[in-house]
Amino acid sequence: METVTYLLERWSAGDRAAAEQVMPLVYDHLRRIAARHLRRARGDQTLQATAIVHEAYMRLDGQHLPWVSRAQFYAFAAHLIRQIVVDHARYRHRLKRGGGAARVTLSEEIAWAEAKSPDVLALDQALERLEGIDRRKATIVELRFFAGMTLEETAGQLGISVETVGREWRRARAWLSDQLESGA
Repeated sequence: METVTYLLERWSAGDRAAAEQVMPLVYDHLRRIAARHLRRARGDQTLQATAIVHEAYMRLDGQHLPWVSRAQFYAFAAHLIRQIVVDHARYRHRLKRGGGAARVTLSEEIAWAEAKSPDVLALDQALERLEGIDRRKATIVELRFFAGMTLEETAGQLGISVETVGREWRRARAWLSDQLESGA
């Protein structure tokens, strides 16, 4: 893991060789994140984990961010995975010419979604509103839902306690539930 952080730092300093070296090291982890997300998606999901990772790689390669840690990198990658899924849903929605937007079934861990699976576009809009109110809660949702991280992994990535992640995760779920139920 120290190698990944070191290579990310070198990539930030403009070392293209480091970017090429780090991607094989993080590829499997990013593919597991994408696969976890797809296992939760409805059966009519047309995305594949490999395609999501390749798209994320192309978007990451175009970024010129100062990578200071694995945590920051994986948080950004989780955000990109969310954007890719939302972009795909928007594309499918346009293809349907006014039909219903693509829907996803959320993880069992997200209690508010057990009764109905929210529209991925509505979820994205609610998550953007949450980000404007509380960026850390929005990041926790991205890491837990889109990246499929456990409470412990999320706490490690953000450098906060597991208890804090659990508390903020519950509050974010409640807030998002209200937003999705009210259609706000």
